[in-house]
Amino acid sequence: MRKPFFPFFLAFLLLLMAFTGCSTQSEAAAGSSGNQDQTSYHGNPSGTDSDSDVPIVYMTTDISPEGMMAIYKALGWTPTGKVAVKLSTGEPPASNYLDPQLIKDVVKAVDGTIVECNTAYGGSRSETAMHYQVAKDHGFTEIADFQILDENGSMTLPVNGGSVLKENYVGAAFADYDSYLVLSHFKGHAMAGYGGAIKNISIGLGSSEGKAWIHSGGTGGSMWGGEQDAFLEAMAEAGKSVSDYLGNGERIAYISVMNRLSVDCDCDGNPAEPDMHDIGILASTDPVALDQACIDLVYAQKDGDGASLVQRIESRNGLHTLEHAEEIGLGSRTYNLVSIDE
Repeated sequence: MRKPFFPFFLAFLLLLMAFTGCSTQSEAAAGSSGNQDQTSYHGNPSGTDSDSDVPIVYMTTDISPEGMMAIYKALGWTPTGKVAVKLSTGEPPASNYLDPQLIKDVVKAVDGTIVECNTAYGGSRSETAMHYQVAKDHGFTEIADFQILDENGSMTLPVNGGSVLKENYVGAAFADYDSYLVLSHFKGHAMAGYGGAIKNISIGLGSSEGKAWIHSGGTGGSMWGGEQDAFLEAMAEAGKSVSDYLGNGERIAYISVMNRLSVDCDCDGNPAEPDMHDIGILASTDPVALDQACIDLVYAQKDGDGASLVQRIESRNGLHTLEHAEEIGLGSRTYNLVSIDE
C-alpha cells in the first residue's frame, strides 16, 4: 500500500488528470468542508450544468478495513430490508479476489449476505457445490452467510431503453434481497477490457444463462465469437436492468477497490502479475461515475506503470461500455471526486 507515498501521489494524479483528455475540466465544488477535497471531472459531459446534479465519487488511499468503513460511511447510504453484498469469489488457485478481512467490517455493518452467481465457462465455480466450496476456501463463509443466487436457475428482468437486450437473466434468488452493496475489485479483463462496478452488476449478477446471453450480445450464439461492441453494450444494458429494479439505484451502492491492478480478471485463476501500484478505494451510488473515476486514475498513469492496463482496456474497446451506459441512462461519466483523506 506504501501509505506515506499516497497523499503526494494522489495530489499528483488529480493535477495530471486536469490536463488529460479523460478529465477536461476541474473546479472547486461548492459545499465541501472539513478534510474533503472535492473536484469536478468530466470524462464525457452528460449535458447537465448544475453541480448538484453531478454524482459524487468518494476516494481514500487507505486500503484497509478502516479505509473501507470510512468510504462506506462517506456514502451516506443506508440499505433497507434484507441486504445482499455482491462480490466475486475469485477463480482458484491464484486470482486477485477481495480479501475477506478487508471487507468483513462493512459486510457486518450492513448485516449482509454475500452473494454470487455461477460461471458459464467451466472452472471451479461453474457448479453450485464447487462454488460453495470455493467461497469457503477463500474465506467468505467465515465472515458472513453466503448464497449462490442462481443455484435454482434464473429470473428475468426487463431491459428498458436497450438497443441490444430486451431482457436480462439474473439468479432466481436475486429478488429475495431488498438492497445490494456491490463490492468490486477494479482490474483489467481479457474480454471486456476492464472490470468494475458495471461488470459486477451485469455479468456478475447474471445467472449462468444470463452470462452467456450477455456475452453473445443477446443473440444466444457463441459466448466467444460474438460482436465485441454488442457484448459491451449488453453489459451496460444488463446493468441498467438491475439498477432499475432496485429503484433506479436507490437500493444499491457501489465500492471499488483499486489494488492488485492486473490486466486480468478475478475469473482468471492465474492472472498476470500487476504492473501498476495500488491506488485506493472509491465509492459512489452511480456505477458509471465510479467506473469512470477508476478509469481516469488509471489513465493518469498511461505513460507510467498504468500503460499495460490502458493497453488492455483500449485493445478491447472497453470505454464503449461507459459510453453506452451513459447513453441509456445507467449513470453519468461526469462526477465530483471527493477525497476523504486528511
